[in-house]
Amino acid sequence: MPVEPLPFIEDLVPQYAGAITQFLYFVAAFAAIYLVGKAVVRPLFDRVLRRRDLDSHARKPLQRLVNFAIVFVAISVAFGFAGYGNFLTSLATIAAAATLAVGFAMQDVIQNFVAGVFIYTDEPFRVDDWIEWDDNAGVVEDISLRVTRVRTFDNELLTVPNSNLTDGVIKNPVAKDKLRQQFLFGIGYDDDIDEATEIIVEEAEAHENILDDPGVTVRLTELGDSYVGLKSRFWIANPSRSDFVKTRSEYVQSVKERFDEAGIDIPYPIRTLNGEVEISGSPATDHLE
Repeated sequence: MPVEPLPFIEDLVPQYAGAITQFLYFVAAFAAIYLVGKAVVRPLFDRVLRRRDLDSHARKPLQRLVNFAIVFVAISVAFGFAGYGNFLTSLATIAAAATLAVGFAMQDVIQNFVAGVFIYTDEPFRVDDWIEWDDNAGVVEDISLRVTRVRTFDNELLTVPNSNLTDGVIKNPVAKDKLRQQFLFGIGYDDDIDEATEIIVEEAEAHENILDDPGVTVRLTELGDSYVGLKSRFWIANPSRSDFVKTRSEYVQSVKERFDEAGIDIPYPIRTLNGEVEISGSPATDHLE
C-alpha cells in the first residue's frame, strides 16, 4: 500500500526550493561581480596610482577602499539579482540611520579621513618631505588616512590629524628639484659695496652645492643704523634640510673669512649712553655736605 506524503512536507518543499534558488542566484551574482572587480577594476585603479607616482605605503589604504567598494557593490547587486527587495529596503533604512548616528559621533574622524584622501590625491607632500605648518616643522615619516606622523628636527615625533594639514597653509620647501635661499650680509658704511658684492658672488660660485644656473644675485636692500645690508639669493639642487643648513653655513663662513682678509667690517650695533646720575639722601654722602 503506497504511503502518501505528509501535507506539511508538500508545503515546505516549494518554500525551501525557492529560498535555495534565491541563495544560489545571490552567490552567483556576488561571485561574478566580485571577480570582475578584482580582475578589471583593481588593476585599473593600481595603474592610476602608479601613474601618480605614489609609493607602496601610500597605495595600501586606497587599495583597501577599492576592495571594500567592490565587495559592497557585489553584495548590493547580488541582493537585487536574487530578489531580496524587501531586505534591501530594510537594510538601506538601517544603514541610513546608522550612518547619521555615526556621522554625528565621529565628525572629527570623518573629517580627518576625508583630509587624508585629499592628501593622497593632491600630494601636497610625500613621505620623507620636509614640511612646515603653523609653528611646526619636520620630515614626514608616515601618512595614513587619519593622521600624519612627522619627525621634528629635535627628533620628536608629532602625530598630526590630517585636517590640521589641509585646513591651513603647508610649506613644502623640497617639493621641487631646487630651492632658493637668501642671506643678509651687513657691511660698514665706510666699506666698498662693489668689493663686498664681488666677494659674495665669488664665494657662491665657488661652492659646489650652489647652482650656477640660476646664478647668485646680490642686492642692496637695507640701510640700517650701523650697517649696509647686502642680500644674497642663491639656489641649491635636490634640497633637504640638512643640505640647506650645511650649504648656507659653509657659504656664510667663507664670505666672512674673505671679508676679514679684505678688511671689510661686519658691524654690530653700538649704543652710547649720555646723561648724569644724581644720588641724594644716601648716608654715605650726608657727611660731605
